[in-house]
Amino acid sequence: MNPGIVTVSYIGATILFILALGGLSNPDTARRGNIYGIIGMFIALVATIAGITANIAILVGGLVIGGSIGLVLAKRVQMTEMPELVAILHSLVGMAAVLVGFANFMDPISHFAGVELTIHDIETYLGILIGAVTFSGSVIAFGKLSGKIGGNPLLLPGRHWLNLGLLVGTIYVCKMFVDQSAAGHGEGLIPLLIMTGIALLFGIHMVMAIGGADMPVVISMLNSYSGWAAAATGFMLNNDLLIVVGALVGSSGAILSYIMCRAMNRKFLAVIAGGFGTTSGSAAAAVEGEQGEVVALEAHEVAQLLKDAKEIMIIPGYGMAVAQAQHIVHEITKALRAKKTNVRFGIHPVAGRMPGHMNVLLAEARVPYDIVYEMDEINDDFPNIDVSIVIGANDIVNPSAQTDPNSPIAGMPVLECWKGKTTIVLKRSMATGYAGVQNPLFFKENTRMLFGDAGKTLDEVFKAL
Repeated sequence: MNPGIVTVSYIGATILFILALGGLSNPDTARRGNIYGIIGMFIALVATIAGITANIAILVGGLVIGGSIGLVLAKRVQMTEMPELVAILHSLVGMAAVLVGFANFMDPISHFAGVELTIHDIETYLGILIGAVTFSGSVIAFGKLSGKIGGNPLLLPGRHWLNLGLLVGTIYVCKMFVDQSAAGHGEGLIPLLIMTGIALLFGIHMVMAIGGADMPVVISMLNSYSGWAAAATGFMLNNDLLIVVGALVGSSGAILSYIMCRAMNRKFLAVIAGGFGTTSGSAAAAVEGEQGEVVALEAHEVAQLLKDAKEIMIIPGYGMAVAQAQHIVHEITKALRAKKTNVRFGIHPVAGRMPGHMNVLLAEARVPYDIVYEMDEINDDFPNIDVSIVIGANDIVNPSAQTDPNSPIAGMPVLECWKGKTTIVLKRSMATGYAGVQNPLFFKENTRMLFGDAGKTLDEVFKAL
């Protein structure tokens, strides 16, 4: 293909990717944003493939295998498993950056010299470094999200000094690599392998030290890392589109990480240093006795409260995703709205296990966008709410964030549902949330508990309605 046509195609794809990011920033335009992204990626793939003349069979084989795997995953994965899927896909981006970096280093037709060689070596070094951290960190994140690894943060003694030592080590090894590479082609492989090992260990240690309650930040952080890894790969391959796309993903992921931290009133460095989430949802029977008694309801009693209410707020959490209850929630919402009841959804920015998780689940169930509100938009309305329904959420409705300065979640903005007339909390048990903190909301006088699987209990509520 003519180089000019390739360049124009890349510019068009870049514009479409920017439009995709803009579309994904709002639920009303998210579907359109996805379409822009798909078209942009198709154009980018076609233009890139058309410019390649060698090893076409290998390239087509890779496309067929990768495309088939992606198609199978897209058909099989449940929306509740989306965080795990995102994490493992990030690991593949990191691994690709590592493999491209080593292949680029061992390329026999590379003819750099002098300053150009030094710049090229540093590009290669950074690409492998970021890719290795992204790969190992994403694998650990996948393990935590899927429950294969406990959600407790691994806080090693002197962990900050360990991280500093690993950082200093990578800088020293970088100098070794550049010096050896300048001595002749193929030299410097040992320092590159040493750095890769250090980077893999750093990624493991970094994510292991982050608690379960901070997993939304981890996902957006790894998203950012995968973008910078792709950008570094673009520099190594001298591919402008890969550089631009990687920078877009990296910067948007960094901004999203900042938004997630702000939503939790935490600093990014505090999350990396060791996130909160000190237990994995263990029961807190002793604490329950200290805080008071809970009042449990049956499904028909919940239905009666909903019938009598004029203003209802639904607050979904990860428990709704686990129970696959988003569809029955939509049915209940339709039934209540048909009775002229004002039903709204209050979404905390970190509800679920990844940014926007609850919004995606509600969109899948076709809940109207115009009744879904962010926390900041509806927090002042709770004194006028007759019934708030908390479905599988815990930490995001915990009053301790405001009342207990010693709580691990102190200062975190929360949905103030306890200010309404009645709060109904749907939970399987009295277990704590991902932060491992007991919730005083459960013991308040105007709180009622509906125990059991949210999908089954809400189905009973719907039948009673």
